[in-house]
Amino acid sequence: MEVGALRRIAFIGIGNMGWPMAARLVEAGFQVVACDVAPERATRFANEIGGEAAGDAAAAVRGADAVITILPTSKHVGRAIEAMGDALAPGALLIEMSSGVPTATRGFSEALAARGVAMIDAPVSGGVPRARTGELAIMLGGDAAAVQRAEPVLRAMGTTLTHVGGIGAGQAMKALNNLMGAAGFLIGVEALLIGQRFGLDPAQMVDVLNASTGMNNSTQKKFKQFVLSRRFDAGFGLELMAKDVSVALEVAHDTGTPVPFAALCREMWASAVNLLGPGMDHTAMAQFSERLAGEALGGGNRAS
Repeated sequence: MEVGALRRIAFIGIGNMGWPMAARLVEAGFQVVACDVAPERATRFANEIGGEAAGDAAAAVRGADAVITILPTSKHVGRAIEAMGDALAPGALLIEMSSGVPTATRGFSEALAARGVAMIDAPVSGGVPRARTGELAIMLGGDAAAVQRAEPVLRAMGTTLTHVGGIGAGQAMKALNNLMGAAGFLIGVEALLIGQRFGLDPAQMVDVLNASTGMNNSTQKKFKQFVLSRRFDAGFGLELMAKDVSVALEVAHDTGTPVPFAALCREMWASAVNLLGPGMDHTAMAQFSERLAGEALGGGNRAS
């Protein structure tokens, strides 16, 4: 397959999303060098999927045409860029696919530009299932020429590529997307709890909502699959969702936009992180609302 000028890709962050995304690049014929904070994970990726493994960021980016970062926060991205050092050569392209803070990304971009390295931000939506199939939606921020240069790489991972503005714009769009998703999830769970107390069946409610105007992403892809099933394993962390909602509020603050409902949404997601503890899936947010209501959805025991 023709992959254009960018052939050798350093992929920094082989996590829940990074693994299937990097796998799509291997399948598309790119030379992928995997790197992760857990070196054994990068080694396992190379053994199972293909490509190479690097023990650190500097080794990964040496000789790379492009570098992809997909890490938990902008702080992690900053540390990774620092660790790359002089191994990140002028002429390389850094594609930042984390759900980061737009202002931090602008700072990274300015510093890299002074070294002759171009940068775009390209956060994704679609979760692990669409990462596996290469059908992610990718929101792009940065110089148009740099975005065009990255397109062959991005097309291996996503089917919807939208250039929304300058550097940081993709991450702003992603944060606002997740703010809407977080709010829709919360109000949906509360509606199910109200209905259950009234005597309605939550699973049937989901069916009705999906045929009606109350439908949203959570009614379609989360409530039956991960909440009513009690699996709570959609593959995206509760802390990460809370972080993305906070990023959206930062954008609101920077633009002077009053957002009282969004502020309440952030407070509830942050409270859920504190109550439920670390390592929870974002769909476990339903357990926060269940505890407030004193009962679990689906006719289970009262929530404790």
